[in-house]
Amino acid sequence: MIGEEMLTASEADQLRQQLLRAQRLSSVGTLASSVAHEFNNILTTIINYAKLGLKPECNEASRLQALEKILKGSQRAATIINSMLGFARGNSMQRETIDLVALVEEVLVLTDKDLSKHQVHVEKRFVGRPTAPVIRGQIEQILINLIINARQAMPRGGRLVLEVRDNPQTRMAEVTIADTGVGIPPEQLRLIFEAFYTTKQPDENGHGGSGLGLSVCRQIIEQHHGRIRVESVVGKGSKFIVKLPLKEVERGE
Repeated sequence: MIGEEMLTASEADQLRQQLLRAQRLSSVGTLASSVAHEFNNILTTIINYAKLGLKPECNEASRLQALEKILKGSQRAATIINSMLGFARGNSMQRETIDLVALVEEVLVLTDKDLSKHQVHVEKRFVGRPTAPVIRGQIEQILINLIINARQAMPRGGRLVLEVRDNPQTRMAEVTIADTGVGIPPEQLRLIFEAFYTTKQPDENGHGGSGLGLSVCRQIIEQHHGRIRVESVVGKGSKFIVKLPLKEVERGE
């Protein structure tokens, strides 16, 4: 970050955490409309089946089916709310060994409606169940950042491929987010991880990118002793590959 050399390590880390929290709230705002719409659909389903089950002419089989639909809808609503609250409050700095496939699935709970609203088809390719010692909230934020970026790169819809696998040769877990969007020109590609650099154009409300998302993503991944790289072709799309160690890396390793 600019001027980071003038800060103590503790001060720089505090600034990074403040920026991460701001980005988390920004992501919540981006997803809130789609999540609210899905929640409203679930409530409508619950209300309609409750009314059906209360009708005097409703037989036992139909009433049981209505209760099952109400239970399923309620469980879906609880999953969405718990995921949103957990993400918004994700302040824990404790590392834990996380199933990366499960983490990607949890992220999709929050982003699924937003993606479908913008006509983005999700394709999942999970090979095995790699685990990695990570700070859950930080890696979750990175994945949401990259998914939102991919969706924004496909203004007319497209395909988003999420791949999780491990690489025994490098002892790394790999999470890939690939889109079929506009792509990034070569002269911009080498700059996208620099602070305050952004390729995003202002939207209809005049809001563009801060240029801080990918810079912070890279810093967090490096703090996890991982790596992030990108491949992109203009007009065909971009692919971001996040690599995380499969085991805790000792200091100095």
